[in-house]
Amino acid sequence: MRSKDMALDYMARAIRCLEEAELAFSKEDYSGTVRRSQEALELASKAILRIAGIEYPREHDVGPVLDAVRDRLPNPVIENLDAIIKLSSELASLRGPAMYGYEREGIPAREAFKKDYAFEVFTEVERLVEIMRKALYEVL
Repeated sequence: MRSKDMALDYMARAIRCLEEAELAFSKEDYSGTVRRSQEALELASKAILRIAGIEYPREHDVGPVLDAVRDRLPNPVIENLDAIIKLSSELASLRGPAMYGYEREGIPAREAFKKDYAFEVFTEVERLVEIMRKALYEVL
C-alpha cells in the first residue's frame, strides 16, 4: 500500500511541477520552466519505478535504471522510454544551471535558456508525464 501511496504522491507533485513550469514560462522565466520541467519528469519517472516495485538511486537522472528494467515497465512507458531516458539525462545535467546559471561564465539563470528551448522542453515533458500518469492509473 505504501508504494502505491508514494507513487500517487510523486505523480501529483509531477503535475504540480508542470503547472509551475507553465506559470514560469508565462512570466518569461525560461530557466524556471526548464528546472520545474526537469523535476516533473524526475518525479513521474520515479512514480513509475515505485509502482513497479523497483528501487532507484537517489539521483536526479533515473534514465539508466529505467533502461535496465525496461521489460518491467508498462507498455505505454516502454514505447516512449528512449525519449524519457534521453530527456531525463539532458535535463538532469541542466538542473544546476537552471537554478544558478553558469557561474564561472558569469551567466545568470535568467539568461541561460532561450524561450524556444524552454517551450520545447516543457511541451515534451508534459507529453511524457501524461503518458506516465495514464500508465500509472492503468496499473492501479
